[in-house]
Amino acid sequence: MKRNLTDKAIKNAKPNEGKAKKYGDGGGLYLLVKPSGAKLWRYKYRIAGKEKTLSIGAYPELSLKEARTLHEEAREQLAKGVDPSAYKRHL
Repeated sequence: MKRNLTDKAIKNAKPNEGKAKKYGDGGGLYLLVKPSGAKLWRYKYRIAGKEKTLSIGAYPELSLKEARTLHEEAREQLAKGVDPSAYKRHL
């Protein structure tokens, strides 16, 4: 899987006026930059024909490396037929 984001690119990511902006990293993982400046990790995936989004955490509390690790864990769950969002809710 090709990874697109770097620590420098994340630090320099700026929000759009009045609209959130997505910076993709590959495999459904992306950084959502809100107009307020908040940077949030998200994983977009499909299960049972439905598109879903898993909230992974906020940057900089969760680094790029940590977000990628959690993303890989969620992908492994999905490969086993487990919905990562449902799994997170039951923890």
